[in-house]
Parts: sequence; structure tokens; C-alpha cells
Amino acid sequence: QVQLVESGGGLVQAGGSLRLSCVASGSIFRLNTMAWYRQAPGKQRELVADITQNGRTNYVDSVKGRFTVSRDNAKNTVYLQMNSLKPEDTAVYYCHLGATMSPYWGQGTQVTVSS
Repeated sequence: QVQLVESGGGLVQAGGSLRLSCVASGSIFRLNTMAWYRQAPGKQRELVADITQNGRTNYVDSVKGRFTVSRDNAKNTVYLQMNSLKPEDTAVYYCHLGATMSPYWGQGTQVTVSS
């Protein structure tokens, strides 16, 4: 059974930084792409960034240059470093393991950016 546990969310002023972490149980972590999604109130969940098992990264245009996704396979952990945060980054952030239709999601962590 795969479990994903996020941490690191919170309230921050615009321009500030947060680092999200997601720890995965099980041995399949290192074999899979990991991704961060977010969902703001009244909006659809969107892909923020992902990282393949080989370290190749991909970002949605709105966070390029501000967010960095990384992973530590020895710790079964994926990170999302978020800098220069904007109010529009406010959302619940979820980590996801595997292909797009994989059922493995974390419980989410709230990020709130005040103006």
C-alpha cells in the first residue's frame, strides 16, 4: 500500500517562501515520476511541477523561475521549493506518484499567500 504524506504548508506574505515535502511509503518511489498539483477554491486541480525518476523536471508556466521541484530517492521524498510567492499561488497542494491516472495522492497541504 502506497501512502503519501505532505507537510510544509502554511500562511506566508506575498514575496515569501515555503518548502513543501512529500514522503512516500513503499519501494516504488524511486521508479516513478512524482508530481505536485494544486487546487484553488472554485478551480480545477492543476499540475504545478513534476520530476521523473531520472530527475527531469517540468513546470507550469505560471511558476517557472519561482518554484523548484526536487527529489531524494534515498529518503523517498519529493520537495517543492516555492519562492516569490503570490496571492494567486494560494491553494491546497497535493503530491502525486506515478502516471497521470495513478490513484496515489497525498492528503494535501494548504498554502495561503496574503497580499
